[in-house]
Formats: sequence, structure tokens, C-alpha cells
Amino acid sequence: MSHTYDFVVAANRLPVDRVTGEDGNEEWRRSPGGLVTAMDAVMRGRDGAWVGWAGDPGEAPAPFDDAGMHLHPVPLSEQEIADYYEGHSNDTLWPVYHDVIITPTFKRSWRGAYRAVNKRFAQACADVAAEGATVWVHDYQLQLVPEMLRELRPDLRIGWFNHIPFPAVELFAQLPGREEILEGLLGADFLGFQRTEDAGNFLRAVRQYLDLDVTGDVVDLGDRAVRATAVPISIDTEGLRAVLDTDEVQARAREIREQLGNPDKILLGVDRLDYTKGIRHRLKAFGELLADGQLDPTKHKLIQVATPSRERVKAYMDLRDQVELTVGRINGDFSRIGATALTYMHQSFDRAEMAAMFAAADVMLVTPLRDGMNLVAKEYVTCCPADGALVLSEFTGAATELGEAYMCNPHDLTGLKQVIMKAITAPSDDREQRMSALRSTVSTATVQEWAKHYLAALQAAPARPEDEVGSTDA
Repeated sequence: MSHTYDFVVAANRLPVDRVTGEDGNEEWRRSPGGLVTAMDAVMRGRDGAWVGWAGDPGEAPAPFDDAGMHLHPVPLSEQEIADYYEGHSNDTLWPVYHDVIITPTFKRSWRGAYRAVNKRFAQACADVAAEGATVWVHDYQLQLVPEMLRELRPDLRIGWFNHIPFPAVELFAQLPGREEILEGLLGADFLGFQRTEDAGNFLRAVRQYLDLDVTGDVVDLGDRAVRATAVPISIDTEGLRAVLDTDEVQARAREIREQLGNPDKILLGVDRLDYTKGIRHRLKAFGELLADGQLDPTKHKLIQVATPSRERVKAYMDLRDQVELTVGRINGDFSRIGATALTYMHQSFDRAEMAAMFAAADVMLVTPLRDGMNLVAKEYVTCCPADGALVLSEFTGAATELGEAYMCNPHDLTGLKQVIMKAITAPSDDREQRMSALRSTVSTATVQEWAKHYLAALQAAPARPEDEVGSTDA
């Protein structure tokens, strides 16, 4: 029998991407995503396995080891990528879970593909997990895995964590197969959410659609119990500080300011190109502030990084067109020769370049319409100048923890403009005081602490209703 593992992570993607080097040889490189960065710190030093899709359609590569982690690829066909991932995960679930900012699409064939792929993931986890192992399942793409895995391996301790919001019952109600999702999740021993409101939304849905008893944050299934509560994710603060403190990154931060003509203030936005991130609202606010004369295009520069995302989904193609049209309009109206008002980059950057941008930026604009957490806000706080300013949407999970930020409602364009101006014009000591408090929060609530809290809560989660519940402070 092949080697099995006491700790298994299951996520839609493996933590590596296959890339072809200049010499033509293929190699695996660590992915830039937030989940990978977070879990990398957790997996380090463990004899663990990671189950996920390798990123290419067709047969999966053979399992392999990378940086002390066993990687177990799960295959997806071209059709499954279209139906399970681009379809049900990102054109059905994602819009519903993000307040129906765009209208979701419901297709029975997509649901069938979602079920089939979840079953394959559950089987892969069952194959690599040792007797009594802990399996940690991640995110909205794998909501049926906990129950499927429990049927295959009742000996396992199963946890699930949702990186995105969980919708209010009124929105969740729209989902065909909503009961199937709730039952799938209740296969876990412990369910972690970004915010208390998300856990509450899940528990209300369970009460309403499965007619189960819920006491506090515990669901009574009769033969066992499941706990659902908030365990907000964070970042590897120490690792990021180490990147920031290198001479190269510090020099690059100075160079960025020089390249922009040493403006009075650099504003920065860093997002996946996603309609939940509020990029269009933010650009409109910036354009209006230039038009109002409150901002001067020679003194105030905006850098907007929009990382490519789900480029084959129509809503994302449309968004890219709209954003690029807005960028062109703003630069056409307000740029001077040799001095662009708005620098827009539709590409990914490595950790060092991002750290340099954070260090160079005076004001960070994190203004999603809805976000599970938003780790960029925490990364900026870790890297920015002592008098840096964070403008933060109240609809992010981060807003719960980062209360000293300049809070905004991104739907209210007039209010958003006022908050941006407040962050730009606030006295230096006000900005420093706020940032000092934010740094204190982010430096103590690290991703390592998050994982420790989550895994402690998973191990302590009630197995039967008669167990004492609610005693673990997660």
C-alpha cells in the first residue's frame, strides 16, 4: 500500500503551477494565491498531503513531492472545467455567495458535474489519508466533499473552511440543490467561516431547510454534532516582512515613486479582476475627484493592479472591457505628456514586487462590494509607511478586525470620494495612530495563529450531541 498521511488538505487547485522555463523544460512553481500563501505556512514541517487539480485538462500527473509536501493531483476534463469550475462554481455559486452582484446562472448539467468532481476529490482524500487522519477541505468548490468523504472514511476528522462569504438565507434560497449543499457541509466535524455573520447565515439555512436543531453554533444531527463558527484568516506577517526588508525591495519602492514622477501621494488598488472587488466604482470615484479638481493628476497618482481571473467566463470578459474603457477615458481626460494620471496593469506580480508597491503607496484602496476577508488589506498594513492610510470597504471580512482603517461604503460614490479625500488629507499623526493600531492587530493575528485556532477547534469539535459543546474559543 502506498504511503498515507495524517494531515491532508483538499482545495480546488494544487499549490503549484506548471511552467515552461527558458530552456524548454517544465517545472512546478509555487502559485501566488492567498490560500496557497496561507496554507504554505501551515503545511511547512508537517508530513502532509495536498489534494487538488494541477491546472491542465485531461489526465492528472502522477503524485509527486514538492518542498516537503506530497501533492496528489485530481484530473479534470475540458468539459468538467467548463461545467464544474467555470459553470457551477463561478457562474452559479460565486454570484449567489457575493450578494448577487451579477445574476447567477442555474444549469442542471453544471450541478451534475459539480457532484461528480466533488466525489472524485472525496475519493482522492480517502486514498491518501491515514487511519484517523485530519482532512481540511477548503472553499465553495468542494462543499459536497465532507459528507462524501465521511461515507467513505468515518474514521477521519473532517474540517471545512469557507474563504468567501456565506450568503443570507434569502439569497441562498435561490440555489437549486440548496439542501444538498447543506448536507454536504454537515459531513464535517467543524465548519470555519470568515465572519460571525457568515456562520450565522449557514446555521439559519440549516434550521430553515433541513429542520435540524441548532443550539448556539452547534448543529445536532442525532448521532453526532457539527460546530460552525468564525475563524478569520490572516497572512504570514513575518514572511512578508522578511521580503519587505531586503535592500532590493526597498530600492524598488523608491524607484516606483521616481517612475511616477515623485508625486505627493500614490494611491494603490490591488485586486483580482472580479466584479465583486468594486474596481469600476473606485475608478469612477478617482475620475470624479480629478474632474472636481480635488485631486491633481500631476500630484496624485493611482496604480491599479488587476490580476487576470476566470478569463473564459463572460461576466469577467465584460468587466475587463468596462474597466479598460474607464481607464482609457480617465487617462484621456486628465493625463499630461509624459505623466499618466492612472497606471493600470492587467497582470500578476511576485511577492517582492507587491511588497515594493505596498511600501511605495501612501493610500491603499481596498473597496470591494463584498469580500470574504481580503488579505491585501493586511498585506498593505504590514508593508506600508508608518503614516500610510488604508481605505477599507465595510463589506469585507477584514473590516471586522481592522476597525481603525478609513471605512467606506463603496456603493455610495459620494461617500467613497469623501473617505478617499479624508485619507489623503488627514494629519500625519492621525494616519500614524491608525496605522500603528492596525499593525498591532495584523502582527498578532497571523496565518500561523489562524491555523492553530482552526485546527484546535477542529480537534475539539463535538462528535456527539451529549458532548459538552461551545467550550473551544476559536
